Amino acid sequence: MRIYNYLMLFVFAGTLFTSCSSNDDSPTTPDPQPGPEQNLELEIKDFVWKGMNEIYVYKSQVPELGDDFFATQSDLEAYLEEWDSPEDLFYDGLTITQDRFSFITEDYVALENSFAGISETTGVEFRLYRFSGSDNLFGVVRYIIPGSNAESEDIERGDFFRRLNGMDLTIENYQEILASSSITFEIAKLEDNTVTPTGESVTINTQTITENPILVSKVIDVNGSNVGYLMYNSFVADFDDELNAAFAEFKSQNITDLILDLRYNGGGRVSSATRLASMITGQFTGEIFAKQQWNEDYQNFFLENDPDRLFNRFTETLEGGEAINSLNLTKLYTIVSSSTASASELVANGLAPYIEVVNVGGMTVGKSQASVTLYDSSNFGKSGANPDHKYAIQPLVYESVNANDQGVPFDGITPDEEIIEDVANMGVLGEESDPLLKRALDVIAGNRRSFSDQSKAYWYNEFSESGVNSPAYRRMYIDKLPELEGKTKRLDLDKK
Repeated sequence: MRIYNYLMLFVFAGTLFTSCSSNDDSPTTPDPQPGPEQNLELEIKDFVWKGMNEIYVYKSQVPELGDDFFATQSDLEAYLEEWDSPEDLFYDGLTITQDRFSFITEDYVALENSFAGISETTGVEFRLYRFSGSDNLFGVVRYIIPGSNAESEDIERGDFFRRLNGMDLTIENYQEILASSSITFEIAKLEDNTVTPTGESVTINTQTITENPILVSKVIDVNGSNVGYLMYNSFVADFDDELNAAFAEFKSQNITDLILDLRYNGGGRVSSATRLASMITGQFTGEIFAKQQWNEDYQNFFLENDPDRLFNRFTETLEGGEAINSLNLTKLYTIVSSSTASASELVANGLAPYIEVVNVGGMTVGKSQASVTLYDSSNFGKSGANPDHKYAIQPLVYESVNANDQGVPFDGITPDEEIIEDVANMGVLGEESDPLLKRALDVIAGNRRSFSDQSKAYWYNEFSESGVNSPAYRRMYIDKLPELEGKTKRLDLDKK
């Protein structure tokens, strides 16, 4: 119906133009010509549509992305001009309702930095909570990024705040406040389920910093056995060497068990997740860690030309060829939460067919799809990208399942041992005072007597977290768009 309306519009416009031009005595007013900004916006929208048409995993569920939906380039452009902005086109026109993770950005440099662990931050990582029955928020500090401006300030894990930059935090203003280049945290404390100001405050300027995703790595003695503990907060390929070094230390100390703390890990690069799984094991090199399910065009192309491209396999080397330090474990303990997503879930799900995985903590996010960055170029790679803008899109390109064809449930992975991080009792990360780590250690030791009831009612609800504005937030992504010889890129409607 929509394409029919477009064609009728063009027929009517053409008839009107012919009628007017045939009367030489009738004055005519030339149509206004689109300015440079309008032309650039149309170029961006054209790139967005053609990128989604090329590789979006749910392409078949969006009729407007069909190769034959628009007969000509002019038809497509008429459709694109209906949308107020590239963002409106992307989110409201080209993605399915259930897609929570595809996104568009107007600054791919910031996106690339985010994927490399580079961000503009005060160094205070926190979780925001909403008071039950209220639009007011409060925050709790999770940890301080080492080497950041916050490290030298009097603020630490477990501190509360409900005012930033002199304003009460609400669901209406928190994003604007957190975008400030300098943030004043007014420290508070918890008394009888009330967040009360202490009168103390710290002001911290933001800075550009590269965060090492390995926050804590240590060995803990549990009844005479060495247990490795690794708090790993993002899958960043630039730190694969450091990750491998941590496993070398675990290996040298002959750990018998490993606790992988992913409670704050929202995901990252698939290749790093595959290498981490290979470090945990080592006895499954070459076996299938995960299977990929692309849109019909890509899936068929891979099946016909490169079927092995559809698998992520356990490996024994890093990207540069360095040997992986593997532990050959047959059991893994993970600490997970409502912040655990994508590549973190991939590790737990991908290992499940091979070793026992015991998940301790809360329900995870539920994201089993990978994405890739597309630029405005003839083949969607960065080379040759349109120099007039920095728009890029990050669409979901495949769904991931494990070797047994099991995916991550849409509502997340259900923990085997449930325990939610309690704002009133955060403890110290890496120490037994941390209730989540203590629960995992108790599971290893076979001591279940300390396990408490998790059915209590809370006076607050989880709302947001400090990393939510990062372009890499809760993303699982592949390094680059596959280079496919013989696979046409960027549909040219005028040459169909």
